[in-house]
Amino acid sequence: MSSHAPGASYARDLAQVERANASGRIPVVFVHGLWLLPTSWDRWAGVFEEAGYIAVAPGWPDDPETVEEARQHPEVFAGKGVGQVADHFCRLVRALDRTPAVVGHSFGGLIGQIIAGRGLSRATVAIDPAPFRGVLPLPLSSLRAASAVLGNPANHHRAVPLTYDQFRYSFANAVPEEEARELYARFAVPASGEPLFQAAAANLNPWTEVKVETTGADRGPLLVLSGEKDHTVPWAIAHASYKKQARNEHAVTEIAEIPGRGHALTIDHGWREVADTALAFLRRFADPAGPPGAA
Repeated sequence: MSSHAPGASYARDLAQVERANASGRIPVVFVHGLWLLPTSWDRWAGVFEEAGYIAVAPGWPDDPETVEEARQHPEVFAGKGVGQVADHFCRLVRALDRTPAVVGHSFGGLIGQIIAGRGLSRATVAIDPAPFRGVLPLPLSSLRAASAVLGNPANHHRAVPLTYDQFRYSFANAVPEEEARELYARFAVPASGEPLFQAAAANLNPWTEVKVETTGADRGPLLVLSGEKDHTVPWAIAHASYKKQARNEHAVTEIAEIPGRGHALTIDHGWREVADTALAFLRRFADPAGPPGAA
């Protein structure tokens, strides 16, 4: 079976869960967003494991293993909606012996908040998270970034690649041209159009899958991180998500801005600053040196 075949990616994810369970450590589950693969977290995984956690970086359903395979088989990304992806991650999280911390970027930040809202995360970091129902700002830069998909209604059911110019605007606007081209070559893959259409309609659709339980007693501590120069999820969106979450009376909710950074802040030259900020938050609320038997 080729590694992009359905089922292969889930087997890889389960192997990560088994490795985490065997370690006895507190897992950190990393959730990527659109146009990236789980391998975009590889450097983060090393940092968090050095800090005493065990890293789990699952794919979205049917994610290929490499950027090359993803570009050769874009069709595997099509039709993956927020509900399906959230349920996929929650199923993996429930298979872990110890409640994990969760770190997500972009739509992964939205998925991370859904996981937390279901009471499945001990602490969550949502980095430039995609908006959910009730988050109202629509900055022009976000509309322009999303237009790569939303500009054509047929993209709802397609896998949509970004051109370099679209990636430059949406992800890599805060880095030099040479680095932007390197990031595009190294990380950019096609993505399902469906989540963007779902997010765009979330405030008009009472039955949307793009919703988060923000007030539950078991949500756990949450940090929202915002890149100062992010075009795709600018401060207005990140702060509106934070304000919704901050109504939770049972758990800590915090927000921080990373100066000078765009949407590529998890993969560009300054990724370590973002990783260290997330790690510092998790150490406060999900200490890797906690008692081994603790759930």
